Order: sequence, then structure tokens, then C-alpha cells
Amino acid sequence: MSLAPRLDLRQSQSLVMTPQLQQAIKLLALSNLEIEGVIAEEIERNPLLEALPAAEDAPTIAAETAAPARDEPAGADELVLGGEGTGEAALDVDITAERFDDGPSDSAGPIDGTLGLTGASGGGAGSEDGLDFDSFAAEDLNLHDHLRAQAGSVLSGIDLLIAEHLIDQIDDAGYLTATLREIADQLGVPLVRVEDALAVIHTFDPTGAGARDLAECIALQAKDADRYDPCMARLIDNLDLVARGELARLKRMCGVDDEDMADMIRELRGYDPKPGCRFGGEPMQAVVPDLYVARAKDGWRIEINSATLPRVLVNRRYYTELAGGKQDKASKAWLGEMLASANWLVKALDQRQRTIIRVATEIVKQQEAFFLHGVAHLRPLTLARVAEAIEMHESTVSRVTSNKYLSCARGLYELKYFFTSAIQSADGGDAVSAEAVKQAIRGLIANEGAKILSDDTLVDLLNAKGFDIARRTVAKYREAMGIGSSVQRRRARALEGVG
Repeated sequence: MSLAPRLDLRQSQSLVMTPQLQQAIKLLALSNLEIEGVIAEEIERNPLLEALPAAEDAPTIAAETAAPARDEPAGADELVLGGEGTGEAALDVDITAERFDDGPSDSAGPIDGTLGLTGASGGGAGSEDGLDFDSFAAEDLNLHDHLRAQAGSVLSGIDLLIAEHLIDQIDDAGYLTATLREIADQLGVPLVRVEDALAVIHTFDPTGAGARDLAECIALQAKDADRYDPCMARLIDNLDLVARGELARLKRMCGVDDEDMADMIRELRGYDPKPGCRFGGEPMQAVVPDLYVARAKDGWRIEINSATLPRVLVNRRYYTELAGGKQDKASKAWLGEMLASANWLVKALDQRQRTIIRVATEIVKQQEAFFLHGVAHLRPLTLARVAEAIEMHESTVSRVTSNKYLSCARGLYELKYFFTSAIQSADGGDAVSAEAVKQAIRGLIANEGAKILSDDTLVDLLNAKGFDIARRTVAKYREAMGIGSSVQRRRARALEGVG
């Protein structure tokens, strides 16, 4: 083996993720509202881009109007194959089977003569601007600001400083998350002074704020209601027994009869275990649908919600003006780069819309029984099945269904909701969706009446309905829905009877 230096010629292949392709793939996974932020950033960076408001977008196509049939592109992460570069390909697609179509429509043509699914571009939310009712709403009061305002009215000096530090350590539920010793050491003040400041905070509204545990929170509310007698104190000190429903033991410990215990349990239920939550933390954000699905005469109509998706155009007149003036080599290169970037963004957004429509159309086709009859008729569905049906890569379908919501007559659903695992049928028929099984479990438990159904009993009842399901699967689905076990439900029922 020679150790002398030499030159070797080697040939290799590699997939390159260009910035443009990365942007196109990123756009697929974003919701319409997130796309709006991306567009705003691009417009600020690129002077050749301009956005039209939603009202100037194309009008909504009527339900009876079907888009003309045409060949659809295979996926949005194939934009690079549309002539913007050579040798660039998506990392998650079969590049031999994909192509890019630069058509202006984002609607899918008729898919099936019997089903009659059609996609229509445009906004399903209307083009006229309505009143912004949020502007009339008062600003929500923050828990910490509410407590600080009360502290400022009764305390001053070092005591106010300690109280404000304590308030900063209270979480959104109203509980103090730090120990008094830690706070005393941090501020360099005696522990008794911190305890005095906390005692003052305990008198603030909401009652129970600043408590260190659930028992103290309930006790503060009982004291405020003048119900904190020795019997109630013992009951609050043994909340674990209340949770387990050991009423006989609690009656002996508290020295009360059935009537008094019922009154105490009823009083206990009236207290708020999380007093800070009434002030809220982060403001709630309403979910805005990215797609609308409606019944049409010839099947279904699927629309992109253009009300949340501004239309982006390339200002070619401005480009002509800039290109016609004097410019050096660097300016000319920059202008060409801006034009290419603007054209790419417009193409990527157009491809994204058509890809979303195509995926959503296949979902509606596969889950038509759900849209007609409800959750019980939801079919098992996988990303791979949809990808195979529309000739896209599975990763493309996964991106399209992320962070996107569909609005239909039955409500608002995330696109991921329609992808569920399969449960085999007990009679050998077609498999059923796991979501349909959850719905059946929820219905059985809701109507169980005085006799609490165990998981074994639920298995027998589900088998009678045609669901071949194991006990551990029933327990897993029940826990996922936040439903307690038969023992927990029996204890809760007993407490309800006492209260």
C-alpha cells in the first residue's frame, strides 16, 4: 500500500435541501394563521412582494359549481421539479413519480362519479368585514396584578416588597410554589416577617390564593365562610379519605352523624380548589378552520379558508422600474434574487393550497360515513393509505395534516382526528375505528345508571356490539378519555349521594 500523496477522482450522488425547498416544506406544515406571519416577514424583506387583503381574493365558488377536471400535482414538496433548479429533490419523496403544476387553481376536480367530491377555492367565511367584537371586550385582569393592587393598598415599605416577591411565586392556579424559608433567605429578612406577609395575602381576593397545598386552600375558604370548626378541620386534614370515599371512617374521626357529614361534604364541594384559575393565564385563542367542508348536490364541497390567507402577488411593475434604472453588478444580482424569491413564494403558496385541498378531499372520500352519520361510523385510516390513494409521499400527507382544522356540519376537527387505528370486528366483518370504540365506551359509561360497569363488563358489552377488544385496551381508552375506573366512579357516586 502506497503512502505517497496522490489525486483521486470520485463520483457521488447526494440530495441537497435548498433554502427554497426548505421553505416549501415548512409552509406545508403551517396553519393559515402561521402562514400569515410568514408572508408578513417575506413582504418586509422583499420589496417586490405585496399582499392583497382577504376581501380582494377570489370569491367563494357555489356548492353546485365543480372545478373542471385536470391533472393534479403530486405534492407540494416537489416544487423544485417545476424548473426552479436542477438536481434538487425533496428528501421524503420519490422524485420519479412527482411533478409540479403551476396552475392557478387550488381546487380538486371530480374524484369519483358516484361520490362526486369536488374542491372549490375561495373563502368559506365571507368576504365582508364584520364588527370586531373583541375590541369591545375588557382586558382580562391578571391574577398577579390583582394581588399586587391589593397588597399596595394595605402594605408599604419592606412588607410590600416581601408581599410582591411572594406574589411572584404564586402560580396561575393560585398556589405558592416556593418555601417561606427560601424566600426569607433570598430577601435577607426574618422568617416571621415573610410569614406575616403571607398571612396578609391570605386575606386577599380570591380567597385561597397563596396557599401552599390543597388543604390550606380549602381551609382558607372555610374560614372565610365561617365554617372552619373542629369537625371541618379534621375533614380538611383528611382529604385523601374523602377522595377514597371512606365515609364511615371520616364520621368516626369527625364525630358527626350522616346528616352532618352530608352537610360538610356539600360545603366542601362548594370551595374552589384552584382559585387563581378564574383570572386565567394566557388569553384563550379561538381555533380558526383552515378548510370548510359542506354537502353539495353532487357530493361534497371543500374550500380553503382564504379569509385567513392573504393573497400574495409579485409587483412586476416595480421590478421593471428598478431594473430599468442604473445599477451595479451587486444591485442587479440582488434584484434578480428578490424576483426569484418572490416567484418561488407565490408558487409555493399556490402548491400548498392545492395539496391541502387534494389531501382533504381524499380524507372526506375515505370518511364520508362520518360526515353523514357521525363518529360511530369513523373508519380506520392511515397516512400511508391516503398517500397511496393520491400518489403522494406519506411525509407530505403528514405535513399537510399537521396544525390544520376542518370545519363541517358536525363541528370543528383537526385533520389528524380522521387518522385512527383499527379494531377488528368480533363477527369477522370490516375493522372499526378506535375513535368509534371510544365513543361506544363513553356512551356505555354515561348510561350505566346505578350499576357501575367494570372493564370486564364493558368488554362483554362491546363484544356484543361487534367490537373485538381486550380489557387492557378498554382501560387504555377509558383513561385517555379521562374517565375513572369502576372503583373511582363508584366512590364518586357515593359522594354524590351523600352530598
